[in-house]
Amino acid sequence: MPTTSKAKPHIVILGAGLGGTTAAFEIQHAVGERASIQVISDSGHFSFVPSNPWVALRWREPEAIQVEWRPIFDRKHIGFLSTGAKRVLPDQNKIELKDGNIVDYDYLVIATGPDLAFDEIKGLGPHGGFSVSVCQTAHAALAADAFDRLVADPGPVIIGAAQGASCFGPAYEFAMMIDTELRRRKVRDRVPMMFVTPEPYIGHLGLDGVGDTKSLLESEFRNRHIKWITNARTTSLEEGIMHVEEVAFDGTIAATHALPFYFSMMLPAFRGIPAIFGIEGLTNPRGFVLVDQHQRSKAFANVFALGVCVAIPPMGPTPVPVGVPKTGFMIESMVTAIVQNLVALLDNRPPTAQATWNALCLADFGDGGVAFIAQPQIPPRNLSWSSQGRWVHLAKVIFERYFLRKIRRGETEPFYERLALKAIGLNKLKSK
Repeated sequence: MPTTSKAKPHIVILGAGLGGTTAAFEIQHAVGERASIQVISDSGHFSFVPSNPWVALRWREPEAIQVEWRPIFDRKHIGFLSTGAKRVLPDQNKIELKDGNIVDYDYLVIATGPDLAFDEIKGLGPHGGFSVSVCQTAHAALAADAFDRLVADPGPVIIGAAQGASCFGPAYEFAMMIDTELRRRKVRDRVPMMFVTPEPYIGHLGLDGVGDTKSLLESEFRNRHIKWITNARTTSLEEGIMHVEEVAFDGTIAATHALPFYFSMMLPAFRGIPAIFGIEGLTNPRGFVLVDQHQRSKAFANVFALGVCVAIPPMGPTPVPVGVPKTGFMIESMVTAIVQNLVALLDNRPPTAQATWNALCLADFGDGGVAFIAQPQIPPRNLSWSSQGRWVHLAKVIFERYFLRKIRRGETEPFYERLALKAIGLNKLKSK
């Protein structure tokens, strides 16, 4: 196992997803030889998660959106372990790995992403449950097999999210993509579709809407003959039946539904991964990391966190719990703030950088899509913009190619900020 040099600080990034890898490359670029950098992951490859819905419809093969890490990190002189973390020991500045080894750190950046809480609803999920998932590429590959069975034997489809979910974009995307693909296969007329969500209204997205997302997405659903249930609490799934409670705004049960399905994809609620769950001072009761305005742990001054693993309060009370999403733009800004603050600490200066927490989303529908920008993500906002059209699908294809190329090269260019600035510029031109 690699040994830690005592001559310079050792920075460990826990997680090798979108946020963790971006952080690794940007930290290395910023600190150079002043610190040693190591990434710890439970996988030896990167998966471009935004393309998982395409994998589930065989618009992409899994290997097309995956990149092996070892040669890239070796080339960048970044240490890499794919053993996975068993437990973070922040009071000792150590990480216990799943193989029993210990890694010491001077600074830790937690970028693990979430643990998928399928077990919180009986019958939910791809492993031992009755629904599929697009949260992981391996899940999406299993979903592709289930979709093939649906096309061969058409029947009702349910897409949506469970109570407590915080990432609604992929559910909307996947519902529209399925509609597009079923029409291409000439079987859409034999597939009733239902969207089930804890959101108080369609297009809420965990953000109380952005721009005109409510009417845009409701209109899309109507045009595509997709019905919906909001304020939905999924109680259980059995083979071919989903049990749902529709909750009124006073908290009472307004209606109950036993919804038949041949195919269902429901996004689960998220929670912190076991390696950090329940660490006093580090995480909240759901296992998300508590950070200050500088992305630094409130209890451990040498620990930072970014991305989905960060604790963000919900937008406000809703009849059914709805979380706040952490979009790529927000994650990118968190990375930038952490990099600047690590440099400050290495210079013996206090951290001052803060993330902007803006949101940019490209929701692809296969034959079109919806894009929105929220600056900042949490209202009140300086900018709340949404638009739709085929250009969104094309933009997402370009984004996928760009980002995978960026990962393979180990580059640090901030993509979301540039894209948002271009979109804002176009918006200003349209308003003149």
